[in-house]
Amino acid sequence: MTPDEISDPHNLDLVTEVNGEERQSSNTKHLIFNCFELVEHPSTAFTLEPGDLVLTGTPGGVGVIEGKFLKNGDTVKISISELGHIENKVIDEPDSTVLI
Repeated sequence: MTPDEISDPHNLDLVTEVNGEERQSSNTKHLIFNCFELVEHPSTAFTLEPGDLVLTGTPGGVGVIEGKFLKNGDTVKISISELGHIENKVIDEPDSTVLI
C-alpha cells in the first residue's frame, strides 16, 4: 500500500471483532501517536519491508473492562478502513512450556 492510496491516514476506522461480535471501535485520529510516528519509531531499529504490520496499541473497550476475555477457538478480526483486515484464531498454550 502506498500513501497515495489512502485518503487520510489520521482518519481511518479501527474495528476489532471476536467471533463476529464488535468488541472495539475507534479511529486513527484518537491514537496517542500519529500514523507517521508509529512507522518512524520501529524504523529507527530495523528496516520495514512491504507487508510488515505496525501495531497501534489497543483502543478502548478491552476485555478487562468488559469482563470478556479471549478463549481457545475464538476468531479475532482486526480491520482498518481503506487498508483491509487480519484474522487469527486463538489457540490455548499448554499449562507449562519446557525450554530445551
